[in-house]
Amino acid sequence: MVPRLAESCVEKALARQAAVALLGPRQVGKTTLAMDIARQRPSVYLDLENPADRSKMADPELYFASHRDELVILDEIHRTPELFATLRGIIDRGRREGRRNGQFLILGSASIELLQQSGESLAGRIAFVDLDPIHVAEITNVDVPVRNLWVRGGFPDSLLADSDAASLAWRRDFIRTYLERDIPQFGPRVPAETLGRFWTMLAHMHGGLLNSSSLSRNLSTSAQTIGRYVDLLVDLLLVRRLMPFHTNLGKRLVKSPKLYIRDSGLLHALLGINSYDDLAGHPIVGMSWEGFVIESLIAAAPDGAVPSFYRTAAGAEVDLLLQMPQGELWAIEIKSGLTAKPERGFHVARTDLAPANSFVVYAGAERYPLSDGVEAIGLPDLSKLLQGL
Repeated sequence: MVPRLAESCVEKALARQAAVALLGPRQVGKTTLAMDIARQRPSVYLDLENPADRSKMADPELYFASHRDELVILDEIHRTPELFATLRGIIDRGRREGRRNGQFLILGSASIELLQQSGESLAGRIAFVDLDPIHVAEITNVDVPVRNLWVRGGFPDSLLADSDAASLAWRRDFIRTYLERDIPQFGPRVPAETLGRFWTMLAHMHGGLLNSSSLSRNLSTSAQTIGRYVDLLVDLLLVRRLMPFHTNLGKRLVKSPKLYIRDSGLLHALLGINSYDDLAGHPIVGMSWEGFVIESLIAAAPDGAVPSFYRTAAGAEVDLLLQMPQGELWAIEIKSGLTAKPERGFHVARTDLAPANSFVVYAGAERYPLSDGVEAIGLPDLSKLLQGL
């Protein structure tokens, strides 16, 4: 097993709030992490997809009262959204009685309904923790090569499969299950074949600017519908919409967001890439590495860091900007090879932005200065650096 860094985030959130929502796509390890937490304190677990457990919610007030001194873990709560109003009343009553925090741990697949219901009913009473697929900072102390993580992605069953073939089969089954069963629970009723084509289109344009008009022509639908499809996959934490950095510099800035398939393993499955050898010879290899690095660094960055990219019409560009909670900027150029040589546009962008730190992340391991204010660094080292902030 790979220890998850989000566990400490959940523990801290339970210490300060009555309810914590642990959100992430299916099969990312939410239930496993919740059960690890449950073993450390009196707890009760309910899977609300299970009819037997769901039947216990016939009188939720009575059930929760019988477990008032335990952590109640509610898995797949989108099945019973009416519970949010009950949870609000229990939490408010508990506050009046001076009861503890850490009453409820809610697990959900990052559904729009879950976010809306919890935001409306539990505002000020709930903390949110995202559980991403396993990232680079989490494999530093286990025997998992970075290359395997990149090729297979970070879903535990895919990453730890016995072979590349078994890993790819798992990811293909995951995609099919999401399209045919899971996504219809959360969003508009879209035929699985249509949404599958759209998801594959996004994989082919991975790391590119969102062009709704082009996508709508290829899918024979409206740009507004394309926007809804993108919103759905973003809300389910399957697609990253990286927004452009905006600042008043008198420059003509790119205004469209970039889109990335968040898990590199799913990207490769959508494109039919079976192994590292296949990936190394594929035109997507550079953009695949870029997306993999971006997800790893965002996951390792401190809470409150805001990711974006910077691009001007004149060609100045930064692949990833991290605006830290204190306001300082980190500029990051990403190279998939062993040569850490930034483009001219990166230096122009640094002149525009004056970042506090500038790095070129490359496929090597050595850390060394490239020029005044710019360092070459490997992905594991930069992940550790961010994790330690």
